[in-house]
Amino acid sequence: MYFIDSAYVVFLTIIWIVVPLGLICSVAASNIDVARVIAFISSFQHLILWTTVLATFDFAQPTFQHKYSLGWLIPSQIAEFSFGVDGFSLSLIILTVIIMPICVYASINITKNVKEFLICLLLIEFFLIFSFYTTNALFFFIFFESVLIPMFIIIGYWGSRDRKIKAAYYFFFYTLFGSLFMLFGILYLSNLIGSLNYEILLNQNFSVQTHLLLFILFFVPFAIKIPMFPFHIWLPEAHVEAPTIGSVILASLLLKLGSYGFLRFTIPLFWYGVSFFAVLIDVLAVLSVIYASLATIRQIDMKRIIAYSSIAHMNLIVLGLFSLNQHGIDGSIYLMIGHGIVSSALFFCVGILYDRYHTRLLKYYGGLTLVMPWFSFFFFIFTLANMSFPGTSNFIGEFVILAGIFNRNSFIAVCAGCSIVLSAIYSIWLYNRICFGTLKIKYIQQFSDMNINEFLILSTLSVLMFISGINSHFIFDLIWYNIY
Repeated sequence: MYFIDSAYVVFLTIIWIVVPLGLICSVAASNIDVARVIAFISSFQHLILWTTVLATFDFAQPTFQHKYSLGWLIPSQIAEFSFGVDGFSLSLIILTVIIMPICVYASINITKNVKEFLICLLLIEFFLIFSFYTTNALFFFIFFESVLIPMFIIIGYWGSRDRKIKAAYYFFFYTLFGSLFMLFGILYLSNLIGSLNYEILLNQNFSVQTHLLLFILFFVPFAIKIPMFPFHIWLPEAHVEAPTIGSVILASLLLKLGSYGFLRFTIPLFWYGVSFFAVLIDVLAVLSVIYASLATIRQIDMKRIIAYSSIAHMNLIVLGLFSLNQHGIDGSIYLMIGHGIVSSALFFCVGILYDRYHTRLLKYYGGLTLVMPWFSFFFFIFTLANMSFPGTSNFIGEFVILAGIFNRNSFIAVCAGCSIVLSAIYSIWLYNRICFGTLKIKYIQQFSDMNINEFLILSTLSVLMFISGINSHFIFDLIWYNIY
């Protein structure tokens, strides 16, 4: 018996998006501050709602909970509007409803078309929640694709430089191209089975040819979203041109749609294709990890450094997922959460510098510990987390992933372990270039440390990082995923 009824979870999630959107549209023309408060309350209400769901979640039951169906709305087995969460999907929903209020709060730095920006943020939150909440493959595809529209607008309109339009189209067309594969796969499944309910799909026996075909159709879109080599080009472009909040959402939440799709659909449904293409997947993931880590070292733009670092971390997650053992999968889910927190903080740190000095090129920075001690302190903490220092969330996730990979293939584990060494190299190098050395007063003459809003954002993320890095038992109990 749940403390909160499943129908209320669905309807409150919808109402707390629709009503605030209407209020924002009506009041934003006269009072932008009120519109910001409405958007923050809406996102904070989702945090309260899903925290309540978490409090009533039965950790001992690995099946879907808080299930609900709107079969009366669309009386079709193919387009059945059904919902449910297990520990895996709930953990990503919780990550979403934690990050989004922080992003709404940080939107105080947005001064151009604030109403439209807030609407885009709330729509992204809505689509992400239902992407993780739905148990119908068709509606997962719809929400998966719907995220593209507001994110495309954020990159293309609120981006920082002239290349923002090109970056927005990179993001849009790369993801749309991959999603066409998934659409064909969904149409084929609906014709083959007559239902797209996940629990029904999970109990189907496909022929070998069907396994291989559907594996390819579902692998490509998620590989692009991760992104894996050679589909990675869009991510650094999108990160560099997006506003700070756009980069935070991209790294912490949107990339997780790819890893979520792998573990929700590709691995359990098309297991024969996973085993058949295992070597190819390992090669692509290892190439992505090593290539992204080496590319990170030679970048001169701070956002590109963190973007390539995200590619390396996300492909380490892929290696853990396709290790097909409990350690690898649990570690991958853990690192999804940890990476969502740490990457958000690093992009906020870069945004703090860009808002003040209007450049992200490393050559203009140096010696910031002398004039920005609080910024240097927080940046140091998250730099340690990015290189998986013990006591941080990334350390637990990467350690458990490597244990899982080693159980499957020691050579792949050694190759993946090189990413930790490379991560330490580029993380220390980045921090040293920005915070140590001499002040570059030739380029920047007026310095200012963090304000109270920036301090609150980074303090919140640092607390979350240390809690997830220390209290691992609670998270592992939640994210436990039955692979058998």
